[in-house]
Amino acid sequence: MGQQLGSLATRGTFIALHGELGSGKTCFTRGVVATAAPESAHLVASPTFAIMNEYTGAIPVYHFDFYRLSSCHEIAELGFEEYLHAGGICIAEWSERLGELLPPDYLSITFEHAGDDQRHIIFEANGSESEGLLTQFATLEKTVIFSLT
Repeated sequence: MGQQLGSLATRGTFIALHGELGSGKTCFTRGVVATAAPESAHLVASPTFAIMNEYTGAIPVYHFDFYRLSSCHEIAELGFEEYLHAGGICIAEWSERLGELLPPDYLSITFEHAGDDQRHIIFEANGSESEGLLTQFATLEKTVIFSLT
């Protein structure tokens, strides 16, 4: 699913990931990078301690992990907003910590454990760009049931 979304994401796409530890956020990101910036796919790892990893490609992917940060003020001090306008795809794990820094148009993806190695993945568009992206994605991904909101 990450690969399919990555094939559709464009410059300026913002993907806000939610979910418990080990729910699949980094794995999903690996799929996005595999198609958006394939030359960097082998480098994808959780940026929990680095806070941000950049994957170079035709469209750069900026992968954030805000698990260790507690407020949008801490995130702003790190220069997060510069990446929003840098012409890449932004993927933020623990994006609920962004608060007022969350851009007005983003795709929200929530990962929930559903037993063993299964997950419920909930997609929600927030804005016209992300709505268009989600609509395109729904036509590609035939293995899940979609409810576009």
